[in-house]
Amino acid sequence: MNKKLLQKTLRYYIIFSLVVMLLGVPLFFFINQWLYLHEADEALQVKKEEFVKFFVPQIKENEIAIFNKLNSDLHIEKNNEGIVKDTIFERNFYNHMDKENEPFRILRSPVTINNKSYIFSVRANLVDDYELALITLAVFTVIILILLIGLFIITRRLSITLWKPFYETLKQIEQFEIDKTSNPKLIANDIEEFNRLNNTINNLIQKNSSIYQSQKEFIENAAHELQTPIAIFKGKLENILQRKDLNSEQFKLIDDLNNTTTRLVKLNKNLLVLSKIDSNSYYEIEKINLHEIINNQLTFFSEQSLSKKISITTEIEENVVVSSNHFLAEMLISNLFLNTINHNVLDGQITIKLTNDKLLFSNTGSLLPLQTEKMFERFSKSNPSSQGNGLGLSIIKKIVDTNHWTINYNFTNRMHTFEIVF
Repeated sequence: MNKKLLQKTLRYYIIFSLVVMLLGVPLFFFINQWLYLHEADEALQVKKEEFVKFFVPQIKENEIAIFNKLNSDLHIEKNNEGIVKDTIFERNFYNHMDKENEPFRILRSPVTINNKSYIFSVRANLVDDYELALITLAVFTVIILILLIGLFIITRRLSITLWKPFYETLKQIEQFEIDKTSNPKLIANDIEEFNRLNNTINNLIQKNSSIYQSQKEFIENAAHELQTPIAIFKGKLENILQRKDLNSEQFKLIDDLNNTTTRLVKLNKNLLVLSKIDSNSYYEIEKINLHEIINNQLTFFSEQSLSKKISITTEIEENVVVSSNHFLAEMLISNLFLNTINHNVLDGQITIKLTNDKLLFSNTGSLLPLQTEKMFERFSKSNPSSQGNGLGLSIIKKIVDTNHWTINYNFTNRMHTFEIVF
């Protein structure tokens, strides 16, 4: 599934923010903890130096017990362990007041009192330091969260504002149709890259619209110019076919030429119709009863279907009125009939259903569904050997679009169905 550019950008911001938070918060905690322990160790060293400087020269051996009673965090004992250097470690002691174990940082250092070796111990309570570290961590986490959320909101709003011209351009390009007279109006803005994009798109649209207009005029002019010579040529062929001095070989040759010319006449006529629809020549809209148009053409096409022994079934509601150009409505029904007959099989079936909101033409035919990707393209044929010119479905689609209807195709129960929704 495709994602929007803004969503993708914000996703990277979120991932980066989470990584920063997951790594930054623990790192901050451990660095902060290390700093607190370092400060505690320095404080213990200061107390030890003060003891050595002020107490060791004056204290008597018989005063040691009194000193220990008066100082709960200081203690002097004989060096029975043979300690020769300072050691620092942590240990928990039970606090009878708070009825819980509390962590202490302890420094044990060898000292000499009255020429005898003793161990001087000093400790510092780490409860306050730990609590301060946790509070600092919590404050830091909240600040980081606020910064990240603020960054996310600001980035999102800023991105929406910055990308707004792009999405406006994209919207207009999506709505642009080259066969319509109106071109998209791309508004200038203060972002250089978007202005370059708009200018490039405008130049591209103008160039392609000019080429399309030239092609359309060429097709229309060519169709008009060919109409008269083709009609003259076909008339002369029909006159020749009426002659009685033709042998069978000559008759077959002239008849093949006449059939080919008939196809050329139909092709020329269809190109003219498409050209006129493109140029909005059929602009007169009126209320049309589709029931009457279908019934008027049903007799003719029923006779056309006899060669393939096709049975036609109708289920038509009366007084189904739509707004359309009358010629285009007749052309639509005619092409739907032709499509269902030409692409049918021997002893096939055609079903026509008309309701207030849709028209359905269904027919038997190929046992495989049609390729919908190129179905409505000009000169596209599902069967290359077909005698059609490949413009029937293009005309149907063009008329449907002109009337702002929709056309759908489906293949169920070996029936090809074209559904036109009004």
